[in-house]
Amino acid sequence: MQYDLIVIGSGPGGYVAAIRASQLKMKVAVVEMAELGGVCLNWGCIPTKSLLKSAQVYNYIRHAADYGIATGGEAKADFSAVIERSRKVAEGMSKGVQYLMKKNKIDHIKGHGKLAGKNMVEVTGNNDTTRITAKHIILATGARSRELPAMKQDGKNIIGYRKAMTLDELPESMIVAGSGAIGSEFAWFYASMGTRVTLVEYLDSIVPLEDEEVSAQLGRSFKKMGIKVMTGASVEAVEINKGVCTATVKTKKGEEKIDAGIVLSAVGISPNTSGIGLEENGVELDGEKVKVDEYYRTTAEGVYAIGDIVGGPALAHVASAEGIICAEKIGGLDPEPLDYGNIPSCVYTGPEVASVGMTEKYAREQGLDIKVGKFPFSASGKANAAGERDGFVKLIFDAKYGELLGAHMIGANVTEIIAEIVAARKLETTGHEIIKAVHPHPTMSEAVMEAAAAAYGEVIHL
Repeated sequence: MQYDLIVIGSGPGGYVAAIRASQLKMKVAVVEMAELGGVCLNWGCIPTKSLLKSAQVYNYIRHAADYGIATGGEAKADFSAVIERSRKVAEGMSKGVQYLMKKNKIDHIKGHGKLAGKNMVEVTGNNDTTRITAKHIILATGARSRELPAMKQDGKNIIGYRKAMTLDELPESMIVAGSGAIGSEFAWFYASMGTRVTLVEYLDSIVPLEDEEVSAQLGRSFKKMGIKVMTGASVEAVEINKGVCTATVKTKKGEEKIDAGIVLSAVGISPNTSGIGLEENGVELDGEKVKVDEYYRTTAEGVYAIGDIVGGPALAHVASAEGIICAEKIGGLDPEPLDYGNIPSCVYTGPEVASVGMTEKYAREQGLDIKVGKFPFSASGKANAAGERDGFVKLIFDAKYGELLGAHMIGANVTEIIAEIVAARKLETTGHEIIKAVHPHPTMSEAVMEAAAAAYGEVIHL
């Protein structure tokens, strides 16, 4: 079978690249051995957000009296129903990708794909092997949960994020190792549902890639809801005895033994670069990742790579953007390379976390002369009306030119607000332009305008 483009992997990078290529009149095939949509749609972004929404609703019901609502009894969470709803949401979205494949006349070839020579892909599935050819091949094979020697996953007591979405029953206690987006979201979800959660982070603050003030605020919020937060700590070993996990946690004060029903390893991901024919076909690696140029061309002619297997943030929206740029370059267009300095990051905990650009610490370390504006949601009318007073918006500007260097937010719905900042930075909007852009009242997004005003000594509501 001859194609213009073959994409190996159907996650948010792969299927998006395939659709864009089809729009550019290419004959396209997608090779996928599991569900269309990849990990993000089936076992990551989408189903986890469904779980988090159920937890949010549960929290609202339990605190209904705060809003003047009498529920007539104690709310109870049906954990199996919460899990079932999450799976149905994921299944529905996967069917949506199946529809998009058919709509765009893209062939789905089910099986494991690997490079098998110049312009050739070998697909193995259902005890059958076939070879297909194309002038261009995009590798979009994604990543999997990283395993550490001290926490070898057995799928029962020591688990990864995938199993954390399909547990049969709510555990009484859980240790979450790693406080990045995955670890923090699961810690918040299980604590909200009633599990006693201990969150262990090797670095000195949780969500360590975020601004220091954001990390501190999320830590306070987690502790307020009963999560035990241990920073500067690491899980050194886990012993399992009669279904109880005893973790040896190394801290700055010494070792501590902690018992829990489940240990969730959320210490990062490993790119899926083995078993796909890279080295034998001239595709060079840079560490664990595939080496690519700004248009995702690898060192092998006609072979490209996008998403979690290349350098850059391992985020769904990054993979999608890379896929579009790659497909457009293959299609003869002249796309602008991706600006990795303007990629938003979101953590869907309660409160939510969102950021883009430089942190205050980084900007100062670079010797930049900056202005910093911060507006707390406790001063926001909408936040007070919604009962969501925790958090703030923090903006960082270049003092001389007014360039918006970074934005860091924690609070309700900030994952929706951050797109305003991404667009503003793309358009090279200045601080005073944000101040003069009239924001609707009352909204959470007013905090963006107020934070900009605070940076220039013009804030009204503080």
